[in-house]
Amino acid sequence: MKLHWQILIALGAAALAGALLGDVEAFIRVCDMVGTIFLNALKMLIVPLIVSAMVCAMLGIGSGDALGRLGWRTALYFIATTLVSVLTALVIINLLQPGIIDGQPAGERLGLSAETGAVLERVEGRGGSDIADIFVRIVPANLFDAAVNGDMLGLIFFAILFGYFTARLPGALGAVQQQFWQGLYEVMIAITGLIMRLAPLGVFALVTETVAQTGWGALKPLAYFFFAVVLGLGLQIALWLPLLLRAFGLSPRAHYRATLPALLTAFSTSSSAATLPVTFDRLQNHAGVSPQVAGFVLPLGATVNMNGTALYECAAALFIAQAYGLELSFVTQFTVVVLALLTSIGVAGIPSASLVAIAVILTAIGLPLEGVGLILAVDRVLDMCRTAVNVFGDTVGAVLIARLQGEPVLNHRPPTPP
Repeated sequence: MKLHWQILIALGAAALAGALLGDVEAFIRVCDMVGTIFLNALKMLIVPLIVSAMVCAMLGIGSGDALGRLGWRTALYFIATTLVSVLTALVIINLLQPGIIDGQPAGERLGLSAETGAVLERVEGRGGSDIADIFVRIVPANLFDAAVNGDMLGLIFFAILFGYFTARLPGALGAVQQQFWQGLYEVMIAITGLIMRLAPLGVFALVTETVAQTGWGALKPLAYFFFAVVLGLGLQIALWLPLLLRAFGLSPRAHYRATLPALLTAFSTSSSAATLPVTFDRLQNHAGVSPQVAGFVLPLGATVNMNGTALYECAAALFIAQAYGLELSFVTQFTVVVLALLTSIGVAGIPSASLVAIAVILTAIGLPLEGVGLILAVDRVLDMCRTAVNVFGDTVGAVLIARLQGEPVLNHRPPTPP
């Protein structure tokens, strides 16, 4: 049985088991242990995989001109697709108005989540400076400290520099370095293949625990908001990005087949970074993307390209404004769009990143931070959904850029020049 079918069956079984056995403490404790082991196994690969992939990518890119082309194409794709996702959220929330129930703001009817106080402690003191801190985090003072704390931006910056200058080493020095980093990268991919054999079990454990803790009943009070966000995410993953693939002559169906295990893993783990090993494996071995393009685009995408997160941030801020009865002007909504675009990048390395970003937006448009409490009941489930969209956006970007580089991705052979 193909891996994606195994994971889909595990997801269905997890939803059923979480609903029926959610009150069995011993069972949930075992699921927590198994899920944590699976997640830790994926996270264990992140640092060596990202560094080796970026170094190998820089070694294979060649000249500075080639790096420049790859860099601006990647940046343009990230900005354009994230902007489309934010504008999608803007239109959907304005059309459906989930924060208005029976013509009245829904704030009092919904009430605040019991976890609001804990969240306010996490976001207290956060603000626009968190966006500016992205430039500081790019250059780590201590590389090992950045690795321990999972500061991907710092690791990526160092790996780009290291790979760029390693490619310019003469003779045997350069050859030894290239063999070492290529060998390390291949080992990481091989270990990923081993871990993915246990993916159905890990996915079952993670999703069972989530269903048991959240429960489907928590979705009812916020059903309109939940539906609006899922609709926006669905448009991004099933319409806008597939249309982009078609515009470049690529098959969306072939892309789904190649990347589905990575999307399901992202949905289960709620972590783009933890899904990186799987994403690398699927794009290289099943979509035909070269290590050079995958090694450059995917680590950057997992850190700064957050289509789903940006959409969720915009939708949440507008929903909270509606729930409080605040009429937002065009200028204010444009401010929300810009902040959602920036914060999806700027706070990527901060714990509870989406909640921090929403707090920054609420502060900017004059709403109380307590408004975050209105969405906490559905945040965990929507986090799973938006992470899958984030990863899908990264995979589409890697495939499109590989196509522009002339690579035979998704079994598509570039036309032979006359």
